[in-house]
Order: sequence, then structure tokens, then C-alpha cells
Amino acid sequence: MSLNQVPSASAQAHIGREHYQTTITSAGHTLIADEPETSMGTDLGMSPYSLLLASLGSCTAITLRMYADRKMWVVDGIEVKLDLYRINSETIIERVISFSGNLTDEQRNRLLTIANSCPVHQILTGNIDIKTRLTGA
Repeated sequence: MSLNQVPSASAQAHIGREHYQTTITSAGHTLIADEPETSMGTDLGMSPYSLLLASLGSCTAITLRMYADRKMWVVDGIEVKLDLYRINSETIIERVISFSGNLTDEQRNRLLTIANSCPVHQILTGNIDIKTRLTGA
């Protein structure tokens, strides 16, 4: 399968016989994903769910920083706290954002709207089609 298009991002994950240490590479960077010891992992990295939250959290913070800087608003820091809940067949992500700096209520509300426009948020709440194929032996 070829989409005849340049990908927006690429990553590769490799796991050997370790339980469940996985090396992930993307754009010249490397990180380790794993499962906690309670799930038979070695707890050497974030779990896949934690990586998903990290992606949303970092994208949210970066998007808010870009917007605040463009508007020249005084924002000294942005904290994004995320929790993922699996309830029956539903997945809920709770995101709590806090700012340090000198912002009006109107600016804070605008930043909330901008947070919901971050690209990873848009992907997670949009239409996702994952096309999977196998390659050689």
C-alpha cells in the first residue's frame, strides 16, 4: 500500500524478546516504551497509553505557547495534566490546563478554545483510518 504522499510524521518501533521493552525511533530521536512490572514489563519507559497522553499534552502545550507568543500575552508557564479512563467500552481523557502569568479571563477562555484546536486533539477526535499491511518474512 502506498499513499503516494509524503508522510507528516514517521516512527518505527522494535521489540525483541524483552518483556515488553520497545525501542521507538522517529526523526533521529529514540525513546523506550515499556509496561509496568505489574503487567510483566520492566518499567523502563512509558506505557503506550502514557505515550498517547504525552503526545496530546505536549501538542497542547506547544500549540498554546505558539498562540500566546503570537499574541504577545504574558504566559510564564503552561501545565497540561492528563488522565485516561477506560470505562466499559468508552475511553475518556481528562485534560486540565493551568497557566502562570498575567492573563485576563477572556484570554484564558480563548486559550481553552485554542487547546481544542491542537493538531493531536484534532486527530484523536476526528476520523482516523489505520491501514495495516504485512511486509516480507
